[in-house]
Amino acid sequence: MGDVLDGRESGHTTPTRPTGGRRCPIRILIVGGGCAGTAAALGLQHALAARLRNGDAEITVVEPQPYLTYHPLLAEVAAGSIDPRHVVVPLRRLLPQCRVLTARVTRIDHATRTARIDTAPRGGTGTVTELPYDHVVVAPGSVSRTDPVPGLAEHGLGFASVGEAVALRNHLLEQLDLASSTRDPELRQSALTFVFVGGGYAGVGALAELEDMARHAVRGYHNLTADDLRWVLVEATGRILPEEPADLADHTLAELRERSVDVRLGTTLESAADRLMTLSDGSRFAARTLVWTAGARPAPLLRDTDLPLDTDGRIRCLPTLQVRGPGGAPLAGAWAAGDSAAVPDTTADGALCAPNAQHALAQARLLADNLLADLDRRTPADYHPDRIHCSTSLGIGRGVAHTRRGRVTGRRAWWLHRARHLRRLPSADRRVRVLTDWLLGALFTREVVSLGAVEHPRAEFESGFPEHR
Repeated sequence: MGDVLDGRESGHTTPTRPTGGRRCPIRILIVGGGCAGTAAALGLQHALAARLRNGDAEITVVEPQPYLTYHPLLAEVAAGSIDPRHVVVPLRRLLPQCRVLTARVTRIDHATRTARIDTAPRGGTGTVTELPYDHVVVAPGSVSRTDPVPGLAEHGLGFASVGEAVALRNHLLEQLDLASSTRDPELRQSALTFVFVGGGYAGVGALAELEDMARHAVRGYHNLTADDLRWVLVEATGRILPEEPADLADHTLAELRERSVDVRLGTTLESAADRLMTLSDGSRFAARTLVWTAGARPAPLLRDTDLPLDTDGRIRCLPTLQVRGPGGAPLAGAWAAGDSAAVPDTTADGALCAPNAQHALAQARLLADNLLADLDRRTPADYHPDRIHCSTSLGIGRGVAHTRRGRVTGRRAWWLHRARHLRRLPSADRRVRVLTDWLLGALFTREVVSLGAVEHPRAEFESGFPEHR
């Protein structure tokens, strides 16, 4: 790992100070290259440009993937409206003045201002070393929250990455092929039943986009119709879209049910063993597609730090985005933002900011300003969240959105949703590419070809060897 870390040795120095006529650089470590980590790095890269060029500061971003994934557009990736490559932004291109390490942080020891880095970004063990820092920004995001449901690990599909979005699209189209080809009525019904667990934005957006795509895809089958498809949304609480006002959530629920989506509120998945879905309301039916979008939990890395955590496993923060130390004082040199940070919501007494992309981006921008203020011995500002205005696409020409003036639905909401996220994409190159995808989609029919073989590219080659026949 020494060459990856540019040959720097372990050890800790204090922030920039005179040392024999030289100035030691301020070392800023950003853990995580998601929305919050990347936005913070962009802000610091711009504000510290002169110091970075002179060697008076260095910013290191550690992220297991070499790119940022823009999660709000994953549903359109799954539906084939956007090329998967266009919702990911290469971090090295976006952060040319930062040192980007494709690796995992496995431990943070803030008492000694060091982080342990493993060069095996996707698990396993690579070269492990310690990376010293003066300031750490902890923004590793979150991971899918799973429950011990029998059969979920074997048959469930996630929806938190580009790979999972593409795999879900391929899987759904393969089920249509299977249903069209089989003469077994039970297998056919199972292949045409699609279950989504979780009624937040991820689950509702993914189900609605894929239902719209599948409705178009079945036109190419002589023995399938849209009425043959069964869509089931399982939500444990009494409503969907908890981030939205009740009237907008009710409108979305009504639209889904109008499209024959079976929405089960106040219901949980009890078992998926042998692809037999058992719900808490007593229902039992077979389904070959189970998509799990039932919330998220803080990144497991946080358990391997000496930073203070709340009961949900998030880092305790002050409104300034500084980590809350003993007695409520700021913990010097420690900052956090995004899904893994428990940031007080100053607009709601005693509440914390919800873990969503809009809060993550806004917090990260303020965090960069506050870290600079701390370096310049100025007083950091508190995070005062603006009212969150969310939106989601429900398929081509359909959507729901919340604005300052109230709710918007239908085609207007769909256009607003696309405009909002096009503006928020952190790369002009990607904005142009996504816009081009949308324009081409308006000119031509949907592409509904499954490329499931891409997920196992060596399968056909291996089948040529005797031991695989």
